[in-house]
Amino acid sequence: MLELKDVHTYYGNIHALKGISLKVEKGEIVTLIGSNGAGKTTTLRTIQGLLRPRSGSIVLEGEELTKIPPHLITERGVSQSPEGRLIFPRMTVLENLEMGAFSRKDKDGIKRDLERVCIVFPRLKERVKQKGGTLSGGEQQMLAMGRALMANPRVLLLDEPSMGLAPILVEQIFQIIQELNKQGTTILLVEQNARMALSIAHRGYVLQTGHIRLQGDAKRLHDDEEVRKTYLGEE
Repeated sequence: MLELKDVHTYYGNIHALKGISLKVEKGEIVTLIGSNGAGKTTTLRTIQGLLRPRSGSIVLEGEELTKIPPHLITERGVSQSPEGRLIFPRMTVLENLEMGAFSRKDKDGIKRDLERVCIVFPRLKERVKQKGGTLSGGEQQMLAMGRALMANPRVLLLDEPSMGLAPILVEQIFQIIQELNKQGTTILLVEQNARMALSIAHRGYVLQTGHIRLQGDAKRLHDDEEVRKTYLGEE
């Protein structure tokens, strides 16, 4: 469904992604793990069109995305829940969710997806008239994910959904990610919590300073000695 081929991305003169190649097949959860500065968020920002690769290609179901502006990439079916949530704090929960559907014209479809988001995130339904900035950290994360879902994505990009959350909320967020995947959403997940990410993913990639260091089945990566020592904190 989504494929990156030899993607090189720069921040000014800094070579951030050094030939990234990866695939996300339809119906999968694929996770990117790695230390801070490895290039995980840069990969998602490049897919979304917020950063332009200097070379390489990004293809969504046969269509090249590298020359398309970000809002049209969203229209094509790639939607992101960004690191740090970045909700609109002065807008209500409902207004935030409606912003996620800004590029859509199908009113009936938007209404169905709004109902779906309220079923997946019942806490948001309870707070639909509340300002986004008054929500708890966990609720804001749910709102960011719900807003991304309102674009009706073919591929959902999740950037650090567990960041800053209490352990019980982390478990809840990962259960929701699994449920979204069971409902048919293809997911590319960037996550510092490598143990949790690998426990729900089908496949994974380990990034190290802009390179793919390891890749493969998530269980195999979980059991890999290097991964366990470096990313899972085991001796």
